[in-house]
Amino acid sequence: MPVQPSSRTVLADWFREHSSTLTTLDPEQSLDDLEGLREIVGDARVVAVGEGAHFVEEFSRARQRVLRFLAERCGFTVFAMEFGFSEAFPLDQWLQGEGDDGDLAKVSRAAADLMHWLRHHNRTSGHPLRFAGLDIPEAGGALRPALEPVVEYLREVDPDALPLVDTVLEISDRFLSGRGSGAAAAPAWAGLETAEQNKLTATLARLSLRLRAVEPLYVSRSSQSRFDIARRRVEAACHTDYMFRASDALMSGRGLAADLSVREIYLAESLRWHLDHAEPGTRIVLAAHNNHIHRTAFSLEFGGSCLTTLPMGQHLQRTFGQDYRAVALVHTADHVPEMHPDPEAAVGFTLAEAHLEPAVPGSVEAALTDAGLADRITLTDLRHAPRDEQGAPPLNGIRFQSSHLSTPVPEAFDAVLAVPTVTRDRTVRF
Repeated sequence: MPVQPSSRTVLADWFREHSSTLTTLDPEQSLDDLEGLREIVGDARVVAVGEGAHFVEEFSRARQRVLRFLAERCGFTVFAMEFGFSEAFPLDQWLQGEGDDGDLAKVSRAAADLMHWLRHHNRTSGHPLRFAGLDIPEAGGALRPALEPVVEYLREVDPDALPLVDTVLEISDRFLSGRGSGAAAAPAWAGLETAEQNKLTATLARLSLRLRAVEPLYVSRSSQSRFDIARRRVEAACHTDYMFRASDALMSGRGLAADLSVREIYLAESLRWHLDHAEPGTRIVLAAHNNHIHRTAFSLEFGGSCLTTLPMGQHLQRTFGQDYRAVALVHTADHVPEMHPDPEAAVGFTLAEAHLEPAVPGSVEAALTDAGLADRITLTDLRHAPRDEQGAPPLNGIRFQSSHLSTPVPEAFDAVLAVPTVTRDRTVRF
């Protein structure tokens, strides 16, 4: 529905009144300008900080400032990311000070600048942060990162079950070698014979059921903590296998409604897993794309069909209620790095700058522009955003990568942090 001129004026006036200007994106500078975030966060156990697009340097720097504020001034103790659950354990040890500063490449392929900054923060700030991963391995592009540690575990507690993992890895190595993301893995999976695809799924299901059935035995031979981690790793592999099939079906025009939400529930349940296994009083800062932290279901156009997503944030909202807060990160620039499918690329896509059309009226970006705030770094509390006579928010859109997403923004997010510029993060390597 088009936004009426009067609504544009209302939104512009409201943003001018309710937005605070931030002084810098430098994570090492004073945090005083972020004090407005304290009331938005309140006593929440989980605060999600998003990004409107991947590979944007300004979003990374803004997140670091917010992370430091929440750690140093609000008592948050865990930093969780849209990062592999299994892969995060060795990275957390490095971030806590193990090894040398130059060992990151041996430990993880994570964003180097962020991880070196976090290691330095843990060493110098007096408010160290543990690190937690939530995602399936390599965003659905691999099985080995989840299952190789399971092999080591089974050698100790149940060697007779090792053939199950061996079978899975033998099949996965036929199509995942050199792959780095779900975008590349799904079409490669489609190249398997149907019998092999089904064998992969069935074997993973048997492995998962066996772990559940013999938990007391495994725990007696190891510990509850080690068993819980092994089981979650197997669950990661099962969810990843499902995503191979779901992604291929979507690209082939045969996808089930909301099928890709299988990854979203794994993300949400991983966060709850970490809280369940953490000390009482633990509070988590969660970094993920805006579309993952979004509190309500939404739909996008994809390949001529409508793609519905039940995002992680919706599950977290159902689980935690007011203990979950979501802060979207947006920009008001006229360009953004965009991912384009490329079967020849190792990760299944290439990056290129996308020129953006003017922001759609009713969107966050249009409201900031109309309010004369597009050239500033701003923080806006959305919890009391205006409503029309029917109770609907006229703030009904937000940029999604290089596209526009129609959504009731105040229902999806508690606040929005906006930056005026976009610089492609050149430190990211594929």
